[in-house]
Amino acid sequence: MKKLFYLFLFTFLSLQTFAQTPYDNNVYNPAIKSVEFNSTGKNVFPIINLGSDDKVLLAFDDLRGGSRNYSFTIEHCDARWNSSNLSPAEYLQSFQDDKLYNYTYSTGTFQKYTHYEQLIPNDNIAPKISGNYIVKVYEDGDQSKLILTRRLYVVGSKVSIAANTLASPSTQTRQTNQKLNFTVDYGGLRVQNPSYEIRTFVMQNARTETGILNTQPTNIRGSSLIYNDVAINDFLGRNEFRLFDLRTLKLNSQRVAKIFKDTANIVVLLGDAVRDNPAYVQYYDNNGKFFILNQDGRDPRTDADYARVYFSLALNKPESEGSPYIVGQFNDYKLDEHSKLNRDENGRYYINLLLKQGVYDYEYIWVDKATQKADDVPLEGSHFETENDYQLLVYYRPPAARWDELVGFSTVNTVKK
Repeated sequence: MKKLFYLFLFTFLSLQTFAQTPYDNNVYNPAIKSVEFNSTGKNVFPIINLGSDDKVLLAFDDLRGGSRNYSFTIEHCDARWNSSNLSPAEYLQSFQDDKLYNYTYSTGTFQKYTHYEQLIPNDNIAPKISGNYIVKVYEDGDQSKLILTRRLYVVGSKVSIAANTLASPSTQTRQTNQKLNFTVDYGGLRVQNPSYEIRTFVMQNARTETGILNTQPTNIRGSSLIYNDVAINDFLGRNEFRLFDLRTLKLNSQRVAKIFKDTANIVVLLGDAVRDNPAYVQYYDNNGKFFILNQDGRDPRTDADYARVYFSLALNKPESEGSPYIVGQFNDYKLDEHSKLNRDENGRYYINLLLKQGVYDYEYIWVDKATQKADDVPLEGSHFETENDYQLLVYYRPPAARWDELVGFSTVNTVKK
């Protein structure tokens, strides 16, 4: 008995020691900028259908210039983005890695860079099974020299999804929250215990940090799983994203106050104010996305220039209480030293970022110093009327299976029905 106890203890401690860190969208080299990872079809979300001709385009710039020996691979992950620990032969149809041969040098720009592009999958790298995949780009054939990682979704559609959004049923959150109800029909699957074999993950505007993992349906009717309990999938509506337009550096466009040109491009944006007003104001945004565009040239991939963009936020909060951060898809919503605003002697918070020409969505997040809680509502507000996209992903793992399959995907918009 004592031997079994120590064996169990050793195993538990070993699992804790070697616990995995989930894979995420990350950039590991500060010279890598403007990482885009989108479907080449109508759906910008990085998802492909298994066995189809769907492609996702990976694109990024290397500000060091010249050419580098970059390779990439994809690795299968479970529903929580930990490695599935499968052999590559189990989830890849062909080779385990491939080179990034498609690169072009910038032309006519102050900031010199090399632009890289790669379609995934290709003839050398293609998934064999559905599920979550992490794309790894690394240097000199050495995966310990990671340059960047991106999350890729490969769906083998075997279920149908019906979803709708409405205002929160709670009287306390009806003015600020959005409720998502949906039904999953798994008629195309052999399911013994749907409550344990099927899980659904719901995201708002493709932001995994806002995601909710549903492990238990509210009701089961035949092969339909119904998720409509009043206490689940109740999201903050948040606010429309802030936006600025940097498609041209020749004149002041939306939200641009001044442009200076010397040995580099300097762009000063109009100051931002806190948006905690209870009244909702409707205006257009891209739900957090950014798009590389250039009205001054012919090909934004290589002739769009970089600019040092200055942001400022009027915020009556001292640094002793916490710090504001600026986030969007352009920086993977990362809260770190690169997205933290500093306070000047006049009490305004400011930051400058090196960004490529295009259209950018962004918002501010407040991190409380005492609780370390990150929250965008104190600076941006929240409204049930806000236009948002929701992504629903359905995972299936039958008994004795060694990996999670992605068997369903759907999107729903709060305005477009």
